[in-house]
Amino acid sequence: MSPTNDPRPSKAERTAQAREKARLIREAQLKKEKRNSWLIRGGVLLAAVAIVVIIAIVVLQTNKNNEPVASTGPVAANMNSYGGVTVGKKDAVIPPTTTAKTVDINSVGALPTAKPDKATGLDEIGIKATAKGQPVQTVIYLDFMCPVCNNFEKTYGDALNSLREEGKITVEYRPLGFLDTLSSGTNYSSRAGAAAACVADQSPGSYKKFLDTLYANQPAENSKGLDNATLVKYATESGAADISNCVNNKTYRPAMAYTTALATAHGITGTPTVFMDGKQWQTGTFDDFYKAALAAK
Repeated sequence: MSPTNDPRPSKAERTAQAREKARLIREAQLKKEKRNSWLIRGGVLLAAVAIVVIIAIVVLQTNKNNEPVASTGPVAANMNSYGGVTVGKKDAVIPPTTTAKTVDINSVGALPTAKPDKATGLDEIGIKATAKGQPVQTVIYLDFMCPVCNNFEKTYGDALNSLREEGKITVEYRPLGFLDTLSSGTNYSSRAGAAAACVADQSPGSYKKFLDTLYANQPAENSKGLDNATLVKYATESGAADISNCVNNKTYRPAMAYTTALATAHGITGTPTVFMDGKQWQTGTFDDFYKAALAAK
């Protein structure tokens, strides 16, 4: 029970106390708003810095991808000097018969000034009729950004794989960089082809699976394509050893440039371009073409 002589605050005192309480509440609210404002500003600043860093990384990577490629470079192990990797039974890579260890784009010579009707000088690029009793040589020029190449593989890949397993054919894949101009300045076609060369060199048993993985994850034309880290990731997921150094150092980009120029010099103007038993598929269905090639043997 309160003492009877405890004076009650006057109206003026109660008003003053209420004002003081309101002032303290306002000050606390202002301090809180100020803290939040600085946090927001800091967050915006950090976000802006992060965006700048990301842009810088993208620009640096794009510039690196567009750096001039040396005119000479090594040929990957298990790849012939025409840029091809030959796959036989059980996806095993067949060692090439060519012995060149390096290539030089300056040795290609002049490119055609008019679009050829068909490929020429096939024997000069290792395409020839197969001896009877031997698996029929099948050579496929492709581009990893080419949707028609992907569709060809989806349509005829199973048939070609079955014929490989039966020992009736071998399939040689020759990636080109034709569609570099359609990858928003990142040279994706050549980078992907060079990554495939890295796999052929270090983990040939994973080559076909890596090729299939790139097709399964094919980027759209006029996009930046897959970055180097993703190419390395897909190679690892395909069972290959770490190819990051090989990819980032552009080890086989000169070979890709050489293969692309060499194909162009011999009248190959698009992908897929397919040869069987020394002959180019140009007319009719591919089913009829490969059946005729096999029947001839």
